[in-house]
Amino acid sequence: MALKKKPAEPWPVITGEYEVGNPESPVAVVTCGSHLKNSELLAAGAALAGPCKTENIGIEKMVANIVSNPNIRFLVITGMEVKGHITGQAIEAFTKDGIDKEGKIVGAKGAIPFIQNLTPESIDRFRQQISTVMMIDTEDMGAIGGKIRELASKDPGALDVDPMIIEIKEGGAEEEAHGPRPLASEVVEIRNRMRMMDMNVTNNGLLNKFQAGIYAGKIEGIALGMTIVLALFGVILRVIGGS
Repeated sequence: MALKKKPAEPWPVITGEYEVGNPESPVAVVTCGSHLKNSELLAAGAALAGPCKTENIGIEKMVANIVSNPNIRFLVITGMEVKGHITGQAIEAFTKDGIDKEGKIVGAKGAIPFIQNLTPESIDRFRQQISTVMMIDTEDMGAIGGKIRELASKDPGALDVDPMIIEIKEGGAEEEAHGPRPLASEVVEIRNRMRMMDMNVTNNGLLNKFQAGIYAGKIEGIALGMTIVLALFGVILRVIGGS
């Protein structure tokens, strides 16, 4: 029988948009930007299932919940990729290569893949404990459920360690006591670029709607013109026929 360990109490240790199944299951599922029916994923055998939308604090919370339960050995990365953040790819890169000296996830392609709340020990624990299974851009519940059952049947047993507790700080009391921390110039530049990207996406959407409206107007004008011409032609024919 596979080794099982008691997870942290309470578990999960970090709240979020997920649902919890059997804590002794070896499989967790992250659905990135998709909101799938977590109940079906839990019924297939997942210990934890839910979205992860950001490649920084989102990944940190996910890691905290996984290393606090040594029974979880597989992480299925599925659902639709999050535009801009590219979270699924960031999780895969994080599991494979960790972070550099600046806290950036090595090889991550998202806008702000910087880790601040995880110690080297917690990162090493996560990478030792977890094998990732990439099913990115998949929302087929049958396929995902089948993969969960397959991985559960290959349960290697819990990692033979105690649960690790990680504290995730998002400002709050620290900022109230000391005021907001100044941002590094690189972070400020990244945020400014993200704002510009959001503005460009919005502007492009409005431009596309405007162009679509012009095109639709042209089509309606042509159709109306043809209708008038045909009506006039019919009147002329009737006049000619009557004379």
